[in-house]
Amino acid sequence: MPQTHAPTQDRSAARTLLRLWPYVRPVRTRLFSAALVAVVASCLGLVFPLVLKWMVDGPITDRDTGGIWLGALWLLLLGLVEAALFGFRRWLVARPLAGVEAAMRADLYRHVQRLPVAFHDRWPSGQLLSRGTTDLMLLRMFLAFPLTFLLVNGSTILVGFVILLSQQWSLGLVLLAPVVPLVILCSVFETKYSLVARRAQDQVGDLTTVVEEAVLGIRIIKGFGRHRSQAQAFRELTKKLRTTELDKAGLLAGIWALITTIPELAIGAALVLGTIQVADGGLSAGTLVAFLSTALALRWPVESIGFLLAMSQESATATARFFEVMDVPEEAEPEGGGAASGPDAPSGEGGLRFEGVSFRYPDADDDAAPVLTGVDLHIRPGETMAVVGTTGSGKTTLTALVPRLYDATDGRITLDGEDIALMPRERLRELVSVAFEEPTLFSASVGENVLMGAEDADEDALLRALDTAQAGFVSDLPEGVRTEVGEQGLNLSGGQRQRLALARAVVGKPRFLVLDDPLSALDVHTEALVEAALRRVLEETTALVVAHRPSTVMLADRVALLSRGRITAVGTHQELLRSSEEYAWLMAGAAEEGAR
Repeated sequence: MPQTHAPTQDRSAARTLLRLWPYVRPVRTRLFSAALVAVVASCLGLVFPLVLKWMVDGPITDRDTGGIWLGALWLLLLGLVEAALFGFRRWLVARPLAGVEAAMRADLYRHVQRLPVAFHDRWPSGQLLSRGTTDLMLLRMFLAFPLTFLLVNGSTILVGFVILLSQQWSLGLVLLAPVVPLVILCSVFETKYSLVARRAQDQVGDLTTVVEEAVLGIRIIKGFGRHRSQAQAFRELTKKLRTTELDKAGLLAGIWALITTIPELAIGAALVLGTIQVADGGLSAGTLVAFLSTALALRWPVESIGFLLAMSQESATATARFFEVMDVPEEAEPEGGGAASGPDAPSGEGGLRFEGVSFRYPDADDDAAPVLTGVDLHIRPGETMAVVGTTGSGKTTLTALVPRLYDATDGRITLDGEDIALMPRERLRELVSVAFEEPTLFSASVGENVLMGAEDADEDALLRALDTAQAGFVSDLPEGVRTEVGEQGLNLSGGQRQRLALARAVVGKPRFLVLDDPLSALDVHTEALVEAALRRVLEETTALVVAHRPSTVMLADRVALLSRGRITAVGTHQELLRSSEEYAWLMAGAAEEGAR
């Protein structure tokens, strides 16, 4: 698992959130307009106490009924305008912020598709899913509410205290006294809450991974009766998440209690002092009413600081998690388009060639032996080369290097004399088609899954590919090639999925074909039919085939024996049977397994 559970954030919440600016910039006008509207609406609320002051010192003192009704009308109009402005603010931000979320999600998905396979080897899928769903939803909520109201409430508090000090400066200073302790408390809260928020979001990612694995592996869980152990593992994770969420709630409750209590004590002190001044005749009753009304109007902006800081910290954590993925470098493309010229592309050396190729996985220990060491192999144009070896000898890794799912650590691989490291990946993957031992299908139709191998292929090519793969079962499906195969193709048998994956590999008539034991899930009779049809395809391409069965080996013109990451023998099947004891032993074991 990658280092996704960061113990601390490398930068402040404000600096982290500033990284959202490129996404916010296109909608900045509406966002700033919404903030301005909200500030005006909030400050309108501070006019209420001034109207009350006028009513108490004027119409109420003078027993002027008409003036009282006029004041009530003004209060009603102010309330209606305030409500309308807040509604207008929501309308301003709803559509553009949904667009910001959609743009970030699209960028994340595009970026994930372009990251090296080694990245996906390290990162649990649940961590990526949580970043693309819950984290981005949290950021949209932050931009819509906390970001705006940090500005709105700050402006309201500033304007409110100006009004308070102008009404009675001595009482205003009493209310200003809690500012210093509140700032210190908020700073401590921000530091502690950021750590807990990060832990919670990472645990949500872990939980998502467990749920996804359980859904995809439900047949294994049921087949081995492991539902209790899986449920126990799920409960353990949910307990951890529950504990973390309770820690968050405890911190939020503590800061909320303090932020509520300290200003209330200040308001109580101001009330006592103000009442004494009214009794002494130094302050009018209307001024005291307006002062206290203004102070009470500032309660929500002050009390909401803890809530807004908590959401801001969670949003900063979500932003950091989003950019953890976005900051990973994409697969580098060669400069200059990889033209086949000069000493890196000697003429007359066609086919597929491995020259001194070595490979070590990026996350392997420094003292671990390379998976492949000094591999030299030449598959001539139009030739089919089978690669045979024991489990763990590096066969699958060798095939993964050809389409550059991984890059060779040393040496080079050429296609018709052109170094694949100097070739744009898009062009490389047009030349090379692959079929892996474990077939992967998507939640799409049969035709859509097969045509992923060649976007511009027509229906005739699709039918030919299905015929080559002996996938006649497709015609018996409810809607033929338009039948949805379901998630991971689980509506189909293993052999059916493997045949569709093989059809996908051959549909585009590739110049180079890489097959990793593509017939392992087929029964003997179907395998014979597929091999007969595949033989015709192999005559028109240059192919590298990982083989375990003698029948698959017989498709090849020559065979390479891979042992402990090295090519130890190359020749025809009969030649290797005579000259290599290891090869003869492998084939004898495979023949016995096939006979069973």
